[in-house]
Amino acid sequence: MFYLCTPIFIPNLLNNENKFILAIESSCDDTSAAVLQNKKVLSNIVATQKIHEEYGGVVPELASRAHQQNIVPVVHQALLKANIDKKQLSAIAFTRGPGLMGSLLVGTSFAKSLSLGLGIPLIEVNHMQAHILAHFIEDDSQKTPEFPFLGMTISGGHTQIVLVKNYFDMEILGESLDDAVGEAFDKSAKILGLPYPGGPLIDKNARLGNPKAYAFTKPRVDGLNFSFSGLKTAILYFIQRETKKNPDFITENLNDICASIQHTIIEILMNKLKQAVKQTGVKRIAIGGGVSANSGIREALNNAETRYGWQTYIPKFEYCTDNAAMIGIVGYFKYLNNTFTEQSITAKARYIIGSNK
Repeated sequence: MFYLCTPIFIPNLLNNENKFILAIESSCDDTSAAVLQNKKVLSNIVATQKIHEEYGGVVPELASRAHQQNIVPVVHQALLKANIDKKQLSAIAFTRGPGLMGSLLVGTSFAKSLSLGLGIPLIEVNHMQAHILAHFIEDDSQKTPEFPFLGMTISGGHTQIVLVKNYFDMEILGESLDDAVGEAFDKSAKILGLPYPGGPLIDKNARLGNPKAYAFTKPRVDGLNFSFSGLKTAILYFIQRETKKNPDFITENLNDICASIQHTIIEILMNKLKQAVKQTGVKRIAIGGGVSANSGIREALNNAETRYGWQTYIPKFEYCTDNAAMIGIVGYFKYLNNTFTEQSITAKARYIIGSNK
């Protein structure tokens, strides 16, 4: 069968052979490739772009250029570490979106070319869906949730609460109306004069500070949606006011400031989760995304198991930030579901979970 001169692949899924999925992730500033044998990760290589640190944030044009430089060696290393020849691959999975268009185009184009060259299926993956399904990677160090569960995706570009009914049926219950939670951390860090990326530095200093030293007003947002722009502004005005009184205020109180900012953000997230549990009756909570590496958020979720009777699921650190292993696990499930992508596919900077929009 052909579609616009492009082969449509219908593999035999009735056998019990191992499926080897090569996955490619290039949604932002990390170039990553992974090889999965069914649900097990054989390799997960990530090339991080350091160039953005001097600019205080990701520069899209520089990111796409770096992806072009990194993608071939990263894929080569992933195959080498997995001890897999490209001829053994069952399919190529790649991030279609959401993300930076230039970055996505590099991964999409490479995946399409490799799929066509090897004559194997091509599988598109939604980046946010992958953060949620990273919990299903076969790894002894993490638990796997049962359906249905609430997924909270928290990263530099997204903040969402998603009702996950199965691998492919997900409903967004709430999301940020402006800044994502990762932006709130990074922009707060910038206000404090901390280098990019500042979120991990706020977490590091917060461990040494008093989380109730300073109070910040929490935004009032209806339903399960979020807003962090007002909090960021409140932190900016607070720092400007206090440094006028004492130019050394930040240096002398950095740990307490970081702890108070982190405490406020965690309370916002946890309050929304409590509303979501009440609204849905679902008490299984799984987090994903780069901000899920934050120690304070992890501690709050662990405490919620005892305090609220929730079952909480926290991914392994290497599956929190952008990585290709999470793309690969979605690719594997789509392979089993016989869900493949045509060569006419294009990258999508905005790509909503549960739709083709």
